[in-house]
Amino acid sequence: MTITFLGTGTSQGVPVIACGCEVCTSADRRDNRLRTSILIEAEDKTIVIDSGPDFRYQMLRAGVKHLDAIVFTHEHKDHIAGMDDIRAFNYFQGGPVDVYADARVRKALTREFPYIFDGTGYPGIPQVNVHPIGLEPFNIGEIKLIPIEVLHYMLPVLGFRVSDFTYITDAKTISETEKQKIKGTKILVINALQKENHISHFTLNEAINFAKDIGAETTYLTHISHRLGKHEDIAKELPPGIFLSYDGLELNM
Repeated sequence: MTITFLGTGTSQGVPVIACGCEVCTSADRRDNRLRTSILIEAEDKTIVIDSGPDFRYQMLRAGVKHLDAIVFTHEHKDHIAGMDDIRAFNYFQGGPVDVYADARVRKALTREFPYIFDGTGYPGIPQVNVHPIGLEPFNIGEIKLIPIEVLHYMLPVLGFRVSDFTYITDAKTISETEKQKIKGTKILVINALQKENHISHFTLNEAINFAKDIGAETTYLTHISHRLGKHEDIAKELPPGIFLSYDGLELNM
């Protein structure tokens, strides 16, 4: 299984429009961060977790030629806005793309993309097969996903464990019950927005402490704001086994 970080930035991406800070003007490509998403490629299935506003470019940049499914973490625009661009996959694959989403996400998708779900069958609209999910494990082909509920301030958000890999974005608090689903994972991906306290995201120190509590062999930080600092500088501050992710990073499992 190969996992590619399609985007590692927060809702505004990095660089931020009109910002002249040292991160947004950095020449280091690792400081350029599209909205957060990952690609999972297994022997029998290729899936994406979240399709934000940068989805089209992410698919082109990663050279994705086939997509079986999109799995959604939650309904915020930076995680769902790009779903319309699955139309190209519909055309070349000759059929719909599977979509896995909980009740709140399904409601948001219907609101944001009413033409997909209104039954008119207008030519050229995205074709999807929607699969409801909750907190029970489910399979996409041979890929088994275990949902993990976290809180993004007061909004429930789903993370996912796939074998020894766990992916969590937009977390501020995680219950002890849900932590038990993560224990034993070898590779952890967790959000780390900035150093200063934030109402709905882990800070850098909170993410580090969470990673130490879980005890994964390797942790990658994602959903990163320009306020965190330059990649090169922050990387030097991190404890052993904890790294900043960056767009295009590939993990082979």
